[in-house]
Amino acid sequence: MSAAAPLIEIRDLARTFGGGRTIFGTAKPQLTAVRGVSLDVARGETLGIVGESGCGKSTLARMLVGLDRPTRGAIRLDGEDLSASGTKALARRVQYVFQDPVSSLNPRQTIREILEAPMRHLLGVGRAERAARLEKLVEDVNLRPEFLERYPHEFSGGQAQRIGIARALAAEPDVVVLDEPVSALDVSVQAQVLNLLDRLKRERGLTYVFISHDLAVVESVVTRVAVMYFGEIVETAPARAMFRAPLHPYTKLLIDSAPVPNRKRAKRGGDSGELPDPYDPPPGCPFAARCPRVEADCRAAMPPLEAKERGDGHRAACFHPLSGP
Repeated sequence: MSAAAPLIEIRDLARTFGGGRTIFGTAKPQLTAVRGVSLDVARGETLGIVGESGCGKSTLARMLVGLDRPTRGAIRLDGEDLSASGTKALARRVQYVFQDPVSSLNPRQTIREILEAPMRHLLGVGRAERAARLEKLVEDVNLRPEFLERYPHEFSGGQAQRIGIARALAAEPDVVVLDEPVSALDVSVQAQVLNLLDRLKRERGLTYVFISHDLAVVESVVTRVAVMYFGEIVETAPARAMFRAPLHPYTKLLIDSAPVPNRKRAKRGGDSGELPDPYDPPPGCPFAARCPRVEADCRAAMPPLEAKERGDGHRAACFHPLSGP
């Protein structure tokens, strides 16, 4: 029996900023934030996308929900090319939860107006049905009905993020892209929001794309991980396999550097921590200058993202991957 088709297919997706020429004919600097990413997201999974700041993960997230347009490549949802069309279907079926919960809400609108907007514009729901849906929606995200008549500035960060989650769910999406959804919250509130997201995923049959730099959070919530470095996917694997035995030296560096409970933090071993110049990318593997396993072939060509002989769906873009556990 053949495997089920992925819900989301990302193929050769790239996003470039700048470029072109000035009115005097001189070239403008060009920066490529995402460099030909290809990735599948299975229905019902929670895919974590991790990497250091500046690796391109938020740009990738914004393209997934149509907030940014790809320079090239395609995003397909159930086989429909959404990157080219930018259709209303994309806005309904793929929703976004922002990193900063308070600033992502319109300060001039009440919570009722904020939550009703997706129902009116994306679902075409009438007033009576909106009222019924709102009642259930606020209950689902653990908010009180009287909150609907208040404004965003009246809420704490955790409450505001619940409102942001409710706004995403108001469109009844299939996929929710969560861009650092708990990084601006206190640790105790983070746990509450993560538990809420887990419950909503089970109850509503959702698929999550979870963007984060916090590996402790990622390890606790995702089913599969994709690691980004300098705009490219350098490793993908089921979460347990990734954290037990990473293949790419960059992934190992991230895991060793993360402050995870009950895990001794490793020394960085002289790693400079500096990303390559995005305006002048090096040939070959962009991690070569920081990699303890670098060889001449690493500097000559970018390794392809390919399966390694483990039988656990582990893929890495590395000519000299780490050994198994």
